[in-house]
Amino acid sequence: MKKIFILMMLFSFLGKMMSQTERYVYRTEVNPDTINLVDMKVETTFLDVRNNRSLFISESKLLRDSLKTVLRQQEKPEIKKSKKDKPEFPKLANGKSIQPTFFEYFITKDYADKTINFVENIGSKQVYYQEDRKLNWNISPQTSDYNGYKVQKATINFGGRIWTAWFAPEIKISDGPYKLSGLPGLILKLEDDKGDYKFNFVKKLSIPNSFTEDIKPDARKSTRINFQGDKASVKMEMAKNKDSEIDLDNFNPGGGRGMHQRNEMNGRFGGQPGQGMNGGMPNGEMRTPDMQMGNMPRNSTGNGNMMSFGNTNPIELSNK
Repeated sequence: MKKIFILMMLFSFLGKMMSQTERYVYRTEVNPDTINLVDMKVETTFLDVRNNRSLFISESKLLRDSLKTVLRQQEKPEIKKSKKDKPEFPKLANGKSIQPTFFEYFITKDYADKTINFVENIGSKQVYYQEDRKLNWNISPQTSDYNGYKVQKATINFGGRIWTAWFAPEIKISDGPYKLSGLPGLILKLEDDKGDYKFNFVKKLSIPNSFTEDIKPDARKSTRINFQGDKASVKMEMAKNKDSEIDLDNFNPGGGRGMHQRNEMNGRFGGQPGQGMNGGMPNGEMRTPDMQMGNMPRNSTGNGNMMSFGNTNPIELSNK
């Protein structure tokens, strides 16, 4: 009996270890406008690794999507209306609003299948495509030190930008921010040749019950070339069917969508790298992330939509 008990405890421990998420936190800087001189915008992005898979997502999107999930489960979407019938951006318990994000999508990678999926939520629906371009890295012998790790340099021409990555061979994870992966170690620093996008590893967190994003069974599978058209089709179908879930898109203040979104106006956001939504939501409580939050500005069109972030500088400049 004692041996059986020990085995049960061991399997339980291993199960918890397998389900635990290793979160790599990145301080992310984005230049939203290459025409006008503006400040770099800063937010936090996560690379969550669990069970031979990874999820790349921004802290703000993870927090907002987890809040949506809670509201759907409660079947009480608390989207209040102002006197002018304009939807108010949902607030947390402390009265502050969730910040906008440039990364209005999430990316999953399967290490075993070596697949990369780019996913966007359209209300309660999803549209996604599988990345079909090979990542051909040029690994340099040049090394350096970063954040306590020995890192090595590599470059790649991807999506119309030349990226420089510094990866840590001692972290045996062939992954990194956005779609960029395939190096013999985790990418800790990543920057494009124009200095428009910068990802800098800050810290690692171990989270036992993290909220995660998955591709739904009814998601619309698209291709990289047809992605915009399929997104528009899903939106039209939802509007035609008067699907109430499309209203939850008002949670999204806009933002950059890879090479898929160009908005008109600039917004503000800031943030400190932190744990953010640790995803467990024990006892049904929401946790405020370690980032600065403020009220969302309104647009001036009078149509009740949130001001979009404004990114005329998408992360991918070409389909090559």
